[in-house]
Formats: sequence, structure tokens, C-alpha cells
Amino acid sequence: MTLRWYFVRCQSGREKRIRDNALHRLKIAGLSDVIPQVIVPYELVTEMRKGKKRTVENKLYPGYLMVQADIDEPEDPRVMQARATLRSIDGLRDFLGPRGEPTAISESEVNDILSRMTDSETRPQVTIGVAKGDMVKINSGPFDGFDGAVEEVNPEKGTVRVVVTIFGRPTPVDLKYWEVEAV
Repeated sequence: MTLRWYFVRCQSGREKRIRDNALHRLKIAGLSDVIPQVIVPYELVTEMRKGKKRTVENKLYPGYLMVQADIDEPEDPRVMQARATLRSIDGLRDFLGPRGEPTAISESEVNDILSRMTDSETRPQVTIGVAKGDMVKINSGPFDGFDGAVEEVNPEKGTVRVVVTIFGRPTPVDLKYWEVEAV
């Protein structure tokens, strides 16, 4: 029994519901050993919306699920039944590969995707909604209410360097990304 990972096409925007449905139907059919895992590859991203910091799941591959399966022998009745069960799920298409024939994902790609998912759970990636040259308004700290232009964005540290005018002189100020909002 060799379990490999495959991509399966599905309807975009319904990945979680389709995954839950697939796992439920496979369990009822007694095929959990043929297809033990179905996951939606995602990463956690911290972003600012309406002045509030929130963490959201960002799908790495919208419209695709990752399936761990033992389907190397297509003539095996259990493999045929598992594939038929997946095909019967509303919103689920077929395996990614030439003419619908499953093409396994390489181990290095699988490890990259899974490590990206686990890394984002321990330390969510920061999405900064501004870019160099954008005008921003500072909404906290000693420069609250000042406007300025973004000079530099550092996503690793989650900081933004903003040039504000104080007493008629341009002054660079380093701020956290949640302390500014685009004007």
C-alpha cells in the first residue's frame, strides 16, 4: 500500500464543504483506507480590515483539494469504487493529470505545501495593504492623525516606514502595519 498525494479539481469557493462531504462519503463507503486524507491547502494571513486586525485562511490553490490516496492499481475494485465515490460528489471534478488520470505530486512539493501550512499556523503571514508611494493616515501612537507617504514596506517585520512632515521638514517614521491605513 503506497499512499501518494494528488490534486483534485473542485468548485472554487466550496472547497471545505466538498472536503467534508468527500470524507463523510468515503467513511460511509468503508474506503477510508484507500483515501485517508482530503485537505484544503491554506495559509493563515493576518490583515487589517476596517481598522481591525484579523487572521484569515488564504487558500493556496483555490479550486483544488489535496487527496492522499492509494490508487496505483486502477483495475482494483476498491480503487474504482473510491474514484466513483469521489466523482459522485457534487462540485468535485476529477484528478489533476492528463485525460483525468491521476498524476502524483512529488514528495518535495507535498512537503513544501504541508510545511507552509504548519508554519502559517505557528506564525501567520502578514498582509500589508499598502505599497511604496501610497498615501496613508497614521491612526495610533504619537503621530496619530498625521498623513504621509509610504517610503518602505517590510513584510517580514510587519513594519512600514512613512515620511511625515513635522515643522515643515520630511521625517521618516517606522510604524507597525496596523498603525496606518490607506487614504
